Amino acid sequence: MIIVLEQGATREQVDRIVKTLEEKGVQIHYSKGVDKTILGLIGNKQTLANLPVERFEGVEKVVHVSEPFKLAGRSFHPEPTRIQVGDITIGGNEPVVIAGPCSVESREQILETAKAVKKAGAHILRGGAFKPRSSPYSFQGLKEEGLKLLAEAREVTGLPVISEVMDPENLDLVAEYVDILQLGARNMQNFHLLKKVGQTNKPVMLKRGLSATMEEWLMSAEYILSEGNPNVILCERGIRTFETYTRNTLDLSAVPVIKHLSHLPIIVDPSHGTGKWRYVTPMARAGLAAGADGLMVEVHPNPEAAWSDGPQSLTLDNFASMMEDLKSMQALFSASTR
Repeated sequence: MIIVLEQGATREQVDRIVKTLEEKGVQIHYSKGVDKTILGLIGNKQTLANLPVERFEGVEKVVHVSEPFKLAGRSFHPEPTRIQVGDITIGGNEPVVIAGPCSVESREQILETAKAVKKAGAHILRGGAFKPRSSPYSFQGLKEEGLKLLAEAREVTGLPVISEVMDPENLDLVAEYVDILQLGARNMQNFHLLKKVGQTNKPVMLKRGLSATMEEWLMSAEYILSEGNPNVILCERGIRTFETYTRNTLDLSAVPVIKHLSHLPIIVDPSHGTGKWRYVTPMARAGLAAGADGLMVEVHPNPEAAWSDGPQSLTLDNFASMMEDLKSMQALFSASTR
């Protein structure tokens, strides 16, 4: 349920509404938009149904919300969420590019990549320190040593860093080093972990599960939001279908759907979405054309020798070329809207 306040509602009227409802055990989420100010109500259905909210002074109308994702939905939060990471705004007017290797392998590798992607125009550096792998015999990451190398790369380049957290036990360690916490596709419905990252003050990038519906994805975001962390970034990274020629099927329809249903920013990962480097640039262009707030791309100095995800990683030159393509496309978009 949401309460739409009258344009001239006073602070005293709002405080009275909030105090009365909180005494009834109702959670209140305040959202001030350009045209409307609303109060989002979360609580027991029976309690909400029996509240005489329309009789409060300052209330214009009451709207019942049918979507299960209350906090992630636009009904409670009509204006798009913008997430600040240092000087970078995710969900703003300019798309944000996150780039770097699948795994941090060495000091030389991560520093070379960080400097190159920064020079090409990337805004945030990615790199895995804890790696969930399909095989227990595959490289699992450098762990804390990898996090230290990411932190060093940040010092050298000024790029904020993002890395994956796999379990609650390592959350504090990862959060100590990174600017954004990443939850991978396999952990999208790790509800215990979702709650834990929701209790941090770090932005969280939530990747869509391999076979998750958009509602399931948004409900996972709801877990994080409900714990008090408003800074959630959604990432479409492809879903599993019958197609085998690409690693996954990049669902670009998720971008406009999420933009319609939710206020949260959404970025696209064409590297995992296709699994083949030659398709990354075309799908990166397509992601931005669909309206994504940014991209996440895997880049490696020598993909043939990469310890993980080499076939889908761009070389440093490939990445620089992709960024030039994207700049040209953005210039064309800007010209067409003048």
